[in-house]
Amino acid sequence: MSIGSTIKSIQDIMRKDVGVDGDAQRIGQLVWMLFLKILDDREQEWELLNEDYRSPLPQRLRWRTWAADPEGITGDELKEFIDNDLFPSLRELAPRQNKPLGYVVRDVFQDAYNYMKSGQLLRQVVNKIQAGVDFNKAQERHAFGDMYEQLLRDLQAAGNAGEFYTPRPVTEFMVRMVDPKLHETVMDPACGTGGFLTCTIEHKRKNYVRTAEDEQVLQASILGVEKKPLPHLLATTNMVLHGIEVPSQVRHDNTLSRPLTSWGPGERVDCVVANPPFGGMEEDGIENNFPSAFRTRETADLFLVLIMQVLKSGGRAAVVLPDGFLFGEGIKSRIKEKLLTECNLHTVVRLPNGVFNPYTGIKTNLLFFTKGTPTREVWFYEHQYPAGTKSYSKTKPMRVEEFAVEAAWWGSETDGYAARVENAFAWKVGVDDLKARNWNLDCKNPHVGEQISHDPDELLCQYEKLQGQVSELRNQLRTMLAEALERGQ
Repeated sequence: MSIGSTIKSIQDIMRKDVGVDGDAQRIGQLVWMLFLKILDDREQEWELLNEDYRSPLPQRLRWRTWAADPEGITGDELKEFIDNDLFPSLRELAPRQNKPLGYVVRDVFQDAYNYMKSGQLLRQVVNKIQAGVDFNKAQERHAFGDMYEQLLRDLQAAGNAGEFYTPRPVTEFMVRMVDPKLHETVMDPACGTGGFLTCTIEHKRKNYVRTAEDEQVLQASILGVEKKPLPHLLATTNMVLHGIEVPSQVRHDNTLSRPLTSWGPGERVDCVVANPPFGGMEEDGIENNFPSAFRTRETADLFLVLIMQVLKSGGRAAVVLPDGFLFGEGIKSRIKEKLLTECNLHTVVRLPNGVFNPYTGIKTNLLFFTKGTPTREVWFYEHQYPAGTKSYSKTKPMRVEEFAVEAAWWGSETDGYAARVENAFAWKVGVDDLKARNWNLDCKNPHVGEQISHDPDELLCQYEKLQGQVSELRNQLRTMLAEALERGQ
């Protein structure tokens, strides 16, 4: 049976269980079990290579002890073991000799849950995983990597959980254009399921890793933070799948919960690739970690300020941001002024509708910038649908090959992108013009005349844009009223 069929049959078993409600819970349930199976397979490999290897898990909690025997414990006994021994013990795991793998396992299980109520169905799922997946076979590991991507896409369709998944073609293109070198540290401060980090690992291995020492440098150069439990579990598992032996650099935390000034020079990174959550509001008080000029509860805006802070001078970033950031006023204008005066925002790739369907229809943009030198001009590139496509969908998703035209046009930062030329989809705007527009980056393609569209998707997008402007004005009014009331007290 293929790995894809195995996963499907596992999800079919879970559907029979009264405790598991919806795709997000099914995937959460499946992933903590896969995590323990992957860990056990990797430990078998490490034990063969190093006779001194000792697992951070007590023997009774290891997959091989309680899960591997298809005739092993089942029913109420299995459920009681998982609920009353496995989970409580892993949540309080005392790492052996300060080995970080123990901390990783403990963090993964802090917010993982066993949703299943039936011990018999649990045993069926465990047996399917045991029989259907062997991570020590390179071919199966690769096949499971592809399957895991599919799981994450399924999660995207499971309502709100989709915010944690950025389409693979977008992550690959962004990482390729930033081009992190072997020794460069790469951070995603809102890493979701780890898509940008896994793309970075693959990019470095393909282009820069030549020796075992290089691999160790790579392992230490990947940094991620995710505040929500399910995507953190998915990201940690994703790291192990991609050969990161101890993914302790993927922390379960909220990057915004620290004062901005506390990010000292020792924590600065060479590259940031990120799709910070947008449209959300941070909890009360988080904005007080930022200077008063940039205080907002809009998550994406705070993340952009944070990214500028954590980059080293000369550091490079690629960030996904919604259209609302480009045209937004008030605090957004002040953030854009900071961005264009402290960094070289050399490129904005404007993506068409539907890239993030079905999670959101909001139009998005890819901002590429380098910290340390002010912007002189911004190049805009309008990404085009493939011929014959009017929008992306589940059956017609975006493909990485579509970015070949941008990659061919891109040029090099070393000569200030001298090779770039304007065309029907590419144009540049000087920083003085942007300053005169109050830093409005919503620059229209000058090569396209004003056209009245009757396309429903475009009309809906225009409506969403207007709604965004109304929402932005409402937030500004609310802030102004609050400040006026405080002064009046």
